[in-house]
Amino acid sequence: MSVFLGIDTSNYTTSLALYDSDTGIVEMEKRLLPTAEGALGLRQSDAVFAHVKQLGELAAALFDRTGLRPSAVGVSVFPRRAEGSYMPCFLVGEMAAQLLCSAEGLPLFRFSHQEGHVAAALYSAGQLSLMRTPFLAFHLSGGTTDALLVEPGEPVFRITPAASSLDLKAGQAVDRVGLMLGLKFPCGPALTELALQCTERVKVRPVMKGADCCLSGVENQCRRLLEQGREPSYVARYCIESIGAALESMTRALLERYGTLPLVYAGGVMSCSIIRRQMEERFGGIFADPQYSSDNSAGIAILAAACAGALREASI
Repeated sequence: MSVFLGIDTSNYTTSLALYDSDTGIVEMEKRLLPTAEGALGLRQSDAVFAHVKQLGELAAALFDRTGLRPSAVGVSVFPRRAEGSYMPCFLVGEMAAQLLCSAEGLPLFRFSHQEGHVAAALYSAGQLSLMRTPFLAFHLSGGTTDALLVEPGEPVFRITPAASSLDLKAGQAVDRVGLMLGLKFPCGPALTELALQCTERVKVRPVMKGADCCLSGVENQCRRLLEQGREPSYVARYCIESIGAALESMTRALLERYGTLPLVYAGGVMSCSIIRRQMEERFGGIFADPQYSSDNSAGIAILAAACAGALREASI
């Protein structure tokens, strides 16, 4: 039996996962980082401190619950595989991985947080075989609104940026509008729940520059709507449908550019049921379940297995 440990210490979540290559099953423990009431995110120093406190507790819980021990370790060490992509919080996971691998003589594989999101989405959808073919992936979170051309390459696949938001990111828009409406950070699930209460039709128009989008106007318009006395549910719906409209325009532009390719949607924003339903109906996109859409270590464990040649591609 080969078991692969994945570690991801992102800006909002501490996460560890064990992937059993014999069964194709992932076992995971994760916990959001604590944030102050009304705060919009975390300073990196606070994120690092929280990961240091949480990582050991989650590791103990995961190993005690499963009784499994890893034969190799994967860890996310930067946000994206690009020059200058760096966040101190990933050092916590990398340090823990280095310590464990040095002590136990285990292979260590390093990946980007973004690569982990893509792999987790493929795993959740039972589509790991796509790692051997080109596809388009959309990664929408607090730090990214990126469209990516993914092709077979090193270390498992090669990611080429294809389009992005030119200003505000989708997750930032969700959280800023959510706090505007009195919701607790991170605001995604609560904003979606509020938006589902809106029965009024919402008209939105995305701002595009080619395949790229601009989302800063979403925050500004939501503030104006609230000042005009519109219901919070309407404002929430406007925010989410604006992001969905931008994502739809990006998707159409890239399908025109690259031709018909499988479409994979990953990142915390893509756990929104409203946007997911829209993209599934119009494009038949591949989505992760919510636990694999938000920050998680499952994709990192799966990528480690792929690098070791032990990936099980059975549908889960």
